[in-house]
Amino acid sequence: MGKDSQHYYGKHGTPQKYDPTFKGPIYNRGCTDVICCVLLFLAIVGYVAVGIIAWTHGDPRKVIYPTDSRGEFCGQKGTNNADKPFLFYFNIVKCASPLVLLEFQCPTPQICVKQCPDRFLTFLDARNSHNFDYYKQFCVPGFQNNKGLAEVLRDGECPAVITPSKPLARRCFPAIHANKGVLMVGNKTTYEDGHGTMKNITELVEGAKKANMVLEARHLAMKIFEDYTVSWYWIVIGLVIAMVLSLLFIILLRFLAGVMVWVMIVMVILVLGYGIFHCYMEYSRLSGEAGSDVSLVDLGFQTDLRVYLHLRQTWMAFMIILSILEVVIILLLIFLRKRILIAIALIKEASRAVGHVMCSMLYPLVTFFLLCLCIAYWASTAVFLSTSNEAVYKIFDDASCQLVGNTCKPETFPSANESRQCPGGRCQFAFYGGESTYHRALLGLQIFNAFMFFWLANFVLALGQVTLAGAFASYYWAMRKPDDMPAFPLFSAFGRALRYHTGSLAFGSLILAIVQIIRVILEYLDQRLKVAQNKFAKFLMVCLKCCFWCLEKFIKFLNRNAYIMIAIYGTNFCTSARNAFFLLMRNIIRVAVLDKVTDFLFLLGKLLIVGSVGILAFFFFTHRIRIVQDTAPPLNYYWVPILTVIIGSYMIAHGFFSVYGMCVDTLFLCFLEDLERNDGSAERPYFMSSTLKKLLNKTNRKVAES
Repeated sequence: MGKDSQHYYGKHGTPQKYDPTFKGPIYNRGCTDVICCVLLFLAIVGYVAVGIIAWTHGDPRKVIYPTDSRGEFCGQKGTNNADKPFLFYFNIVKCASPLVLLEFQCPTPQICVKQCPDRFLTFLDARNSHNFDYYKQFCVPGFQNNKGLAEVLRDGECPAVITPSKPLARRCFPAIHANKGVLMVGNKTTYEDGHGTMKNITELVEGAKKANMVLEARHLAMKIFEDYTVSWYWIVIGLVIAMVLSLLFIILLRFLAGVMVWVMIVMVILVLGYGIFHCYMEYSRLSGEAGSDVSLVDLGFQTDLRVYLHLRQTWMAFMIILSILEVVIILLLIFLRKRILIAIALIKEASRAVGHVMCSMLYPLVTFFLLCLCIAYWASTAVFLSTSNEAVYKIFDDASCQLVGNTCKPETFPSANESRQCPGGRCQFAFYGGESTYHRALLGLQIFNAFMFFWLANFVLALGQVTLAGAFASYYWAMRKPDDMPAFPLFSAFGRALRYHTGSLAFGSLILAIVQIIRVILEYLDQRLKVAQNKFAKFLMVCLKCCFWCLEKFIKFLNRNAYIMIAIYGTNFCTSARNAFFLLMRNIIRVAVLDKVTDFLFLLGKLLIVGSVGILAFFFFTHRIRIVQDTAPPLNYYWVPILTVIIGSYMIAHGFFSVYGMCVDTLFLCFLEDLERNDGSAERPYFMSSTLKKLLNKTNRKVAES
């Protein structure tokens, strides 16, 4: 038995030895992982420099107001386009490129116009008819009809074809409609591209169809934005209700942990049961209604999601999903009922710890505030970087000219020296971007911006975990609770984390940020590879995405426990991660059962809060209940505020329960350390509470009287 134990501990580290001077989180500690601290400081300085450069070159007005190829805003007073509020694209097909989301500009010539086209015309047809005056307003400003057809289209002075369009967000998008299953624009079937080639109009339409998908998406986004403008007040009220319910739940859990856990379990079962009943009633109500038997596959994707609620198959799917959840939860409760009792004991102990460190309940607000700063800086920097591009004009000439391909300015080109060296040259729009070192580095700067966001966000989360772990560890390792606890355990832990362990937090968050940015790059590559039909590349991409997803989950789990060890012992990140990992491996059964059962109970609490608030929001925004007369605002999609309230409620509940979760994890690791360090004798007494000692049949033996 001794050899087996020695072999086991040799594989999973060495148990902590008894230390008579150890009384909880070590106060006399030194700085750890200083190199990573310096690296984080230099990275932040570089991040600030990137932000300043982006703010200098970018113009966020380009996101809201359209700009033509020369960078001039449409419809702005004091400009040449004051009376031209709409933006017209020469080739709308190029707007379907994914790069448009990064640059906020389509790679095609574009001009500001007074109105969008309302008819279909080709340049060839318009030039030889009375419609040419109408067509010229969609050519570049100052267009003179003194060139041949091919030259005009080659120089990009006029579009080859215009189609009936509708303005959306001050931009003209083609108005495409279906006619007997064939996509048509107006009543034309062919057009000439200016080079003598007749093309079928369906080729244009197929390309424009992609751009029209962008139109549908933006139209949907505009309606969603309108719903937010009229319902934001009630959304805030719903989130406040979720916050109150979370606080009330935690307060009750502080005094009635056992009863609240079982009540919570019963309530979740009842909520799911009501959901099943409601789905069944809706399914029965639609019986015999015209069109309700259409299948989801036949209906296809619809932007108006309310259509699906008129199908019986939708409610049947909801009912099946809720029934499966109900059965799974009931089975888990039956087979894990004894482990639930152990988890309740841990929650009660965590309740007492939180009761002695009540200010810990407010710490998620600090984390939320710091995360908001990270998100705001990242988002603003990303917008400024994306709007830093500018129109690039180059010299084009059919004849041999050594200046062909050089950049130029259309305003000064006619009188510049380049026009004399290239008499037949033209200064025309080439692309939207820039040729400076800054513009060539924009993609890299965007990646660096995303990487720094992940690093800083993970650092903020790590700081919160170390702070809470230090405060709750002070509670556990106090022999006489709470007399032996420091006066301000949370502030003491926060100060120790920043003073001594900024480098360790930066190290752990850096590893996690690297994995996360790799996952983002893989997602980007996956989107680019979807066009290719290489099955091996798709298989390899799926495998890589799965592996890095698992790696991220493992690193998050390891970091969380490493931060607890850092808060207790003050060791560096690698040592803390190794000790935490081996400690958990030596108690793998307890980790798998107690820790995960506790997480499951916390998940049930979140579901109860989110379900209650979600049901209340559903009945309110669908006008099934009224607080006062006509309080629910009219909406395009009532699921918009409902989903917002549900997601926001989950985030609020998660913030409050994360404190409890960190407390349970900290007490669990301290409990395992306590079992390895001490044996209950007078010299080595257990620090665990009497409840845990009774649960595990442990006692502290008194010194025998002589």
